[in-house]
Amino acid sequence: MTTERIVHCVKFGTSAPGLQKPPFPGELGQQIFDNVSETAWKSWVDDMMIKVINEYRLNLADPKQYDMLVEQMKAFLGLDSKSDALEVDNPDRGK
Repeated sequence: MTTERIVHCVKFGTSAPGLQKPPFPGELGQQIFDNVSETAWKSWVDDMMIKVINEYRLNLADPKQYDMLVEQMKAFLGLDSKSDALEVDNPDRGK
């Protein structure tokens, strides 16, 4: 029987079920595991990540462009108060 893990989600500012394991190894993966709800993580993975990649035509094989995606992920999830998430709405192409 698995016990539901509750975290205080920095994205939504509420207590909510957390991830079952860190999304990837290392310090950032642990930070996400400790501070981001499963709902917030899914909203990044299922929606916003694709929008950022497509809108800015990121080549994730390029380390600088991959770093840009990571910075946008941290800003979107509320893990980096120094950065603002990029605007991905484009009036010419829609949302």
